[in-house]
Amino acid sequence: MDFLAIRFAVASVVMIALRPTCLRGMTLVGLWRAVCLGAVLGLGYITQTFGLRYTSATVSGFITGMFVVFTPVMSWIILRQKINRNTLLAVALATVGLALLSLHGWSVGVGELLTLGCAIFYAVHIVGLGEWSSKYEPYGFSLLQIATVAVIALVTASPGGIRMPPDAWIWGIVGITATLATAIAFLVQTWTQSLVSPTSAAIVMTMEPVFAGLFGVFFGGNRLTLRIILGAVCVLIAMFIVTLKSSSKVPRLES
Repeated sequence: MDFLAIRFAVASVVMIALRPTCLRGMTLVGLWRAVCLGAVLGLGYITQTFGLRYTSATVSGFITGMFVVFTPVMSWIILRQKINRNTLLAVALATVGLALLSLHGWSVGVGELLTLGCAIFYAVHIVGLGEWSSKYEPYGFSLLQIATVAVIALVTASPGGIRMPPDAWIWGIVGITATLATAIAFLVQTWTQSLVSPTSAAIVMTMEPVFAGLFGVFFGGNRLTLRIILGAVCVLIAMFIVTLKSSSKVPRLES
């Protein structure tokens, strides 16, 4: 929690420093919506972090990736959006791919239940972002979400005292995750979710374990196994189905 608090706080400071006036045109409704989304995202990070105390990283990665299943369900519950066959097929393939990439044995306990809550929070965040992101300027809307997560993480970490990074190496990691994996990543997600459906975004985001597996092979010395290949193929096919469905809705220009 200390790491999360510092990471999101640094990301907030960097974004404010780059564009100090980015919140000037934000309405009270936009502020409230961004804070709500940030609170949901913060709860996702908290349940995932505490869940990791009781379960392995691989199981946590798989259950967290189940947001791809919960996103269309939440879209149906919250927005009453129908789930078509192509979407169900893509979700199923992405789930199988996640299992092949990350799952090596599983028992249900406190850690798994906490991480399941994380996946649900992430799904709600994706649905809410898809519904609201097109209505506001992406930079300020992203900053408010990130700052909200920073506040929630600081409050959660404060009872035990917040430990600062001990050396330059850890500060470097904080800097990389704060800028690339937080500020830039959430800014891009906020912008792109104004263009695609929440379910499409969730399925594309299941490429995360695919990239993790590839980076592990090329930079971490891991072996490229059949399991990794099959898992990646399932996720890629799921993405292709979603892309095909989306492109079919784009109107063709007459010559």
